[in-house]
Amino acid sequence: MIGVKARPGQEWAVEEFFELFKTPWEFFRSDQVYDVVIATSNDVPKIDKGLLLIYQAEHLEWDERHSLVGSERRNAGSVKHGNVTLPIYAGLLSFDVVPNLAIWADAGEGGAIVVSLSQAPLKVVRLGYNLFDEVEFLLTQGQPIENAGIPTLDLHVSMLRDCILDAGIPIAEIPPVPAGHSFAVCLTHDIDFIGIRQHFLDHSMFGFVYRATIGSIQRFIQKRLTVPQVMRNWAAVASLPLVYAGLLRDFWEPFEWYLSVENGLDVTYFLIPVKHHPGDGLSGSRANLRASAYDVTDIPETAKRLLQHGCEVGVHGIDAWNSVEKGRMEAQRVADSADQMPKGIRMHWLMWDQDSPSKLESAGFNYDSTVGYNETIGYRAGTSQAFCPKGSKELLELPMHIQDGALFYPQRLNLSEKEAAEACSRIFDHAKQNGGVATLIWHDRSHGPERFWGSFYVSLIETLKSSDVWFGTCADVAEWFRVRRSVKFKSEKVEGGRRVRMVSALGANNPGMRIRIYNKHSSSDDTQPAYSESCWDGRSAQEALL
Repeated sequence: MIGVKARPGQEWAVEEFFELFKTPWEFFRSDQVYDVVIATSNDVPKIDKGLLLIYQAEHLEWDERHSLVGSERRNAGSVKHGNVTLPIYAGLLSFDVVPNLAIWADAGEGGAIVVSLSQAPLKVVRLGYNLFDEVEFLLTQGQPIENAGIPTLDLHVSMLRDCILDAGIPIAEIPPVPAGHSFAVCLTHDIDFIGIRQHFLDHSMFGFVYRATIGSIQRFIQKRLTVPQVMRNWAAVASLPLVYAGLLRDFWEPFEWYLSVENGLDVTYFLIPVKHHPGDGLSGSRANLRASAYDVTDIPETAKRLLQHGCEVGVHGIDAWNSVEKGRMEAQRVADSADQMPKGIRMHWLMWDQDSPSKLESAGFNYDSTVGYNETIGYRAGTSQAFCPKGSKELLELPMHIQDGALFYPQRLNLSEKEAAEACSRIFDHAKQNGGVATLIWHDRSHGPERFWGSFYVSLIETLKSSDVWFGTCADVAEWFRVRRSVKFKSEKVEGGRRVRMVSALGANNPGMRIRIYNKHSSSDDTQPAYSESCWDGRSAQEALL
């Protein structure tokens, strides 16, 4: 059992952190005995055994009493341990100590950021940053683009787990890994266009013509297109009169290709609710370009057909991020066309601010999947897990990790297919090791001329199929995390250890969850497994003995 003595005002960050690190904990009570105590307040509790973790970026009286000399506090920085770099955003303090006491070092200015002190039966680890300030920063403001590839919040979870195990204390945990699978995957499509016929003599048509002709030559010279692809682009431009006349198939029509490629997989489509409206609260010369030439009322039969194929239809929101009333309207327009109320939303152009979660929840949405990057791929919130954003009570945020345009647009990462495969593999490898969900966006025109990102997407799906992943709609994956979050622990000391009882307040989960019991670290027994594991569907209470 972990007892948390947090600074006032950190309650939300503490509670959300322990929904990600799903293990028994409670706010510190002086009348209780804990295996682990985490302190982020200036008032460090006095305990005489177990593990004490002090997270604070300020100088403490405790430091003086234990002869720890700290440097000047910095606003941000990073710490390094082996090959792992951990960005710190909300304050950093380093210490001058003998080298064998340092666990993590300051990556910029030297000194130790994490110090281990032992006086059996008590072990103390002093960390020069405030864990829950970091959690709040990551889940509200998000990481800058230069650190997008670092799953920072997941590293905080892993580091805390390792500190506990290094102290010889076993852990009961429900990891974010669905039973029978290595991790979850959400394949999603933001449908911004349904065909080039809706774009006659406008910026979208002229942009396509330029990229498919002059742009094709440039990309061929850069060895980004083959001769057959260049010829296909020119043929597409030449076919435009017949396409507009309705005599040839519209090569921007997205649905048939995706339904064929993803046959049998659960996929989420986000459809535009309102056309010819760029949205409120936008500024800049390009703001009008956000308006779509179609909306869901133009394709009601397609929306219903997607549902018949087992897909999910969500809202590709225009104004829901800043208006409860318009969020309700956008959801209703999709519901009227699809004959089913949508559960989730992703904002067009990833529009978002810190008031958006409460507004989306008030509009009736069950989840959002907007938090991510347009410019790159990675972990804006520092995690592969779904989380409950500050300001909401029930709405879950399903972070977005991989976007086709970010991978391949010349103005963005501009990767080759080999480079893109390696970048995606890093995200999948992290999910295999730490659990969670990998959320992908592939847009409507991505498989056709002039982009030709379809073959890469097919190979990406085949790679994922070979990894025993769970392909779930965004609504299904959000619900899986919701049930996992509902699990409550009751921990009590018994003869020979500690008994942990687990109850799912929302009942069964499908796929099931895993109950993972981490053993004590043992340097004398390298054959001891890191953990034992069992599967649990959540229907009845479960117990584990540590």
